[in-house]
Amino acid sequence: MGAAASPRGAPPPADHRCHGAGQPDPDLLECAWPAALAASGSPFRSATWCAALAVVLDRCAGDPGRVLRLGPARFEAAVRRELPRWDATRPCLRIVRAVYAALGDPAGVMAHRPGALERAHLALGDWRDTRARLAAAEARMAAVLDDLGLTALVTTIAGLTPAGAAAILAETGDPARFASPRSLVKHAGLCPRDNASGEHQGKTSISGRGRPALRLAAWRAVWAAMPNNPVMAARFTHLTTRQDNRLARQQARTACAAALLRWIHVAVTRRVTWDPAIAAGGTPLRQPPDDAT
Repeated sequence: MGAAASPRGAPPPADHRCHGAGQPDPDLLECAWPAALAASGSPFRSATWCAALAVVLDRCAGDPGRVLRLGPARFEAAVRRELPRWDATRPCLRIVRAVYAALGDPAGVMAHRPGALERAHLALGDWRDTRARLAAAEARMAAVLDDLGLTALVTTIAGLTPAGAAAILAETGDPARFASPRSLVKHAGLCPRDNASGEHQGKTSISGRGRPALRLAAWRAVWAAMPNNPVMAARFTHLTTRQDNRLARQQARTACAAALLRWIHVAVTRRVTWDPAIAAGGTPLRQPPDDAT
């Protein structure tokens, strides 16, 4: 089987809680208050940094130096109160102290600082609200999956979250309406399309037919599952390092997305838990008895 291209228009799925709509533009802070970005190695991925920035922007009115009047202890207490809004409970005190130390840093374009920080404040509030709405939506999705009695089955697939499974099943509908796992993969447009004419063999790509939203849901689920699924990780490594027909990294992720859809189809339609040995191709799957429910 030839190489399969990545789903059209499917970028690496960022963690929406860290990189979703409304995230403040780092260039704003880089221009107006670069010391804030230097307080953390990965500022927008750090819940402590986000909470500390929210405390500053809520109080500074365009001048971070005004927050110095709180003092280190009160500033830390304010960050601790803000932290639960960023899905964390314990602050990194090193980052808290670094943000507090940055309050009086004069580096940056001072003339632009008030306007830039006001824009960052509004964007941070939007981002915080988006995260809250996303968490509520994921909770509702997981509740529906649980009502259908599928949570215990699909989450046996290592690395697949209830929200990720629910997003896929929302696009597939009842997987039982597909005669085989391959039919589901074809419905997603992830099956390979041959590109040969006579003796010429062109680059094989995915068909691209079917439901783009399903391709995207599977693609994103693979990114989340890969670090926690040894079978998928081994498959990815094999596809990207084999000598014959080696795949590019995006192509290998697409192949893993197709495998994930097959696993979900089997788990849901046959009411069996995911078995790593079977998924790795080590054991043939036994059919359930006719009277099985």
